Amino acid sequence: MGVETVAEEKKESKKSKKAGAGWSIEESEDLYRIQGWGAPYFAINAAGHITVSPQGDRGGSLDLYELVEALRKRKLDLPLLIRFSDILADRLERLNSCFARAMARYKYPGVYQGVYPIKCNQQRHIVETLAQRGKPFQFGLEAGSKPELMIALATLPPQLEQNDKASKSLIICNGYKDRDYLETALLAKRLGHRAIIVIDQLRELEWVLHISQQLNIKPLLGVRAQLSVKDWENQRSIQGERTKFGLTAPEIVTLLQRLEAAERLDCLRLLHFHLGTQISNITIIKDAMREASQLYVQLARWGAKMRYLNVGGGLAVDYDGSNTNFPASKNYNMQNYANDIVAAIQEACEQGGVEVPTLISESGRAIAAHQSVLVFDVLGSNEALGAAQEKPAKDAHAIVQNLWEISQSLKSNTYQEAYHDAIQLKQEAISLFNFGYLTLTERAQVERLYWDCCQKILDIARQQEYAPEDFEELEKMMTAIYYVNLSVFQSAPESWSLEQLFPIMPIHRLKEQPQHRAILADLTCDSDGKIDRFIDLRDVKPYLEVHDFRPAPRGKVAKKKETSSPVPYYLGMFLVGAYQEIMGNLHNLFGDINVVHIAMTPKGYQIESIVKGDTMTEVLSYVQYDAEDLLERMRRYTEQALVQGQISLEESQRLLTDYEKSLRRYTYLVDEGI
Repeated sequence: MGVETVAEEKKESKKSKKAGAGWSIEESEDLYRIQGWGAPYFAINAAGHITVSPQGDRGGSLDLYELVEALRKRKLDLPLLIRFSDILADRLERLNSCFARAMARYKYPGVYQGVYPIKCNQQRHIVETLAQRGKPFQFGLEAGSKPELMIALATLPPQLEQNDKASKSLIICNGYKDRDYLETALLAKRLGHRAIIVIDQLRELEWVLHISQQLNIKPLLGVRAQLSVKDWENQRSIQGERTKFGLTAPEIVTLLQRLEAAERLDCLRLLHFHLGTQISNITIIKDAMREASQLYVQLARWGAKMRYLNVGGGLAVDYDGSNTNFPASKNYNMQNYANDIVAAIQEACEQGGVEVPTLISESGRAIAAHQSVLVFDVLGSNEALGAAQEKPAKDAHAIVQNLWEISQSLKSNTYQEAYHDAIQLKQEAISLFNFGYLTLTERAQVERLYWDCCQKILDIARQQEYAPEDFEELEKMMTAIYYVNLSVFQSAPESWSLEQLFPIMPIHRLKEQPQHRAILADLTCDSDGKIDRFIDLRDVKPYLEVHDFRPAPRGKVAKKKETSSPVPYYLGMFLVGAYQEIMGNLHNLFGDINVVHIAMTPKGYQIESIVKGDTMTEVLSYVQYDAEDLLERMRRYTEQALVQGQISLEESQRLLTDYEKSLRRYTYLVDEGI
């Protein structure tokens, strides 16, 4: 974190302290940057709750906190994934509108036909919603594997119009391919599907030609190209010369020559490239389009009957709301993206004298990310031990006395020296304890006073225009831990494995000033099971601003009218609709969570469907345990203990009842009361 960022944090801290009890919704909007990443779908209402507007500025909104409370009353336990089908449809409409405006602006004589990459989120409800709502745009699907091809063929209805010029939804066939994959894709043409087989590796071409000859089916082919574009800011190749997929220029020439020799050059219709799933810098997209456009023109002039240009993925999501080229953001909007793609290929085709292509993109993340919100509750907290201490007795150890004096004499011009003195005294105390010269009680006094000093020193440091880097580490040490009902490995795997940032914030109490800075620790017995990186304007924050956590009476649901300390405390993780669900794993056997699909109606909203999360029986079956067998073993063990007098009959029955009930329950913590 740079000096500029530290200074800005001090100013924000001053602003917060001045706000005091008069904390406003606008200050929460600034703090959590919701207007940056959330517009037009998420905002804060007058009650201090997050609102969701699934149709953006074209429809109504609902209170997310009240929705969660209503779902809990329907016995849907947290954590809970809420999907908004209308957001999915709205993203689809916005993408098509942006390309339509770009084509009108540049007088582009072609059309746009997007496809959804199924790998982004394979859940049936999402794929089917996109297929249904995409019909007016001839929106298609992209399959990167055999299972995904099975989904695509059964989801998109065949279009029996055989005219090659007719506009049809496309099925783009990517990924590794074997005979079954290729034969299925070719035979799908007989049903009326327009399935384009993209050659990712040269060996696939021979297989396609051989199988298509056997079936007497003329294939629709595409070629995936490796581009040379680089991310100069991070000094890395986006495509690279040794990437997993795609053909180099020499390999593309070989492909063209082989197609000519087989008299199948007219089967090559599509050029495809893929930069990545989150391209934050528009310059990279411009550079890629310049190279790809020239490549498309060269293929057409070679004699291939080119018709499609597939620009792949890359349309980014602004997770931190900064509108920059930071990896968790993007320095362009959807309209800029469409304009640059249309303009580049239009210019190249005009100069090359070839017909413009139908444009395709695989903008999965930009379509799917916004539609899912993960809501989870806080289970407990572990605050840094910074509470004020009583004056030690006169006969207390010298280290205790010295730390007390430091805590009482802190000033803005001595706080840095005091911090170093406190660290030294604590280290001396540990050394004395290890050699038996300090009692456990005395060591506890030292540590309490040390944390009291640290809290006071940090309060002073936060008031300074500039604080040395030493205090960044102190800030981390004094950060609280909030324990949340969640498995990062199951529900936010990109956060853990790829350090992807997601907006996280309370979904209520936003009229109150948050008093604590915390990291989030999940339920797993793993030190990596935490979230300690959060969105910020120019950098990444090592904490999240949170409110006081005061446990509710067990089994209680918060009333609609909140008190000054409402319980329970709900947090939301936003923009999690892409990749998270299918990448999740069963670490510690925490399974899939409850999912609910919400659709807006003229009278509010309705629940379209509920997908119950995994029970313990289901999760145990994934690792080859049979619930009935486990229960029978427990019955035998309790009978043996009963015979030997180690357990009473009442206790044995209670144990078996609890065991059997647990097998039928959610794998996450369920609050039923004590």
